[in-house]
Amino acid sequence: MGLSQRQPGPLLSLLLMGALVWPPPCMSLELIPYTPQITAWDLEGKVTATTFSLEQPRCVLDGHATVANTIWLVVAFSNASRDFRNPQTLAEIPAFPRLLTDGHYMTLPLSLDQLPCEDPVRGGRGIPLLRVGNDPGCLADLREPPFCNTPLPSPGPYRVKFLLMDASGSPQAETRWSDPITLHQGKAPGSIDTWPGRRSGDMIVIASILSSLAGLLLLAFLAASTVRFSSLWWPEDVPEQLRIGSFKGKRYMTHHIPPTEAATLPVGYEPGLDPLPSLSP
Repeated sequence: MGLSQRQPGPLLSLLLMGALVWPPPCMSLELIPYTPQITAWDLEGKVTATTFSLEQPRCVLDGHATVANTIWLVVAFSNASRDFRNPQTLAEIPAFPRLLTDGHYMTLPLSLDQLPCEDPVRGGRGIPLLRVGNDPGCLADLREPPFCNTPLPSPGPYRVKFLLMDASGSPQAETRWSDPITLHQGKAPGSIDTWPGRRSGDMIVIASILSSLAGLLLLAFLAASTVRFSSLWWPEDVPEQLRIGSFKGKRYMTHHIPPTEAATLPVGYEPGLDPLPSLSP
């Protein structure tokens, strides 16, 4: 006779089923109904070739975080965000070099008092935003923490989310992942089309007007220069000169003296002067 096999009891079966369907700790986090996004402020350079600016999650985490908690920003490539697993300790927090190998990293640790629930413009705090990739020298500085905010290496696209962790590094809550964020890309000089035929009519008209104005300004400058420095090219006529032998002198006009008056004047007398005193008694 063979030994009869004992069937597991109902309690043991429930425990086994619970172990199979029970989610891991990282999947049981509280989901905060907030989606990170690019700041809505009208700013130049909200998205560049190496950075992008997020709005600060103000009045979002107040009911979920305490003073001892830290708010981290998780940055991941869009196709690697689904594979990201929340760290369970501080030692497991991925730094920026992990972006190039694993496709994700964490940066910009914030405390709750750095995200006050108030109007920052009225409070004189400036525009509230988080600029990702805004510290180009952090990797070269050995004194910087490993979770530096270095410029992003490629256009992406990227996805981000906020992760709330306690003092021991255990995750407490998280937000949704953002929509894909693609950075701007520069163009190679050889790929820029410079043929005027592909330009719009307005652009051609504006370029023609600017060229004409430049030509008129050049002509006006040349005319003003000609008038100003004409004396250097055509000197004024010198006065007429008299030449007597080797003597060279200027011409002058003599006073006309009537013949009758000249005959009666003594020698040495000049008109307009007192007559010479007489030497006779």
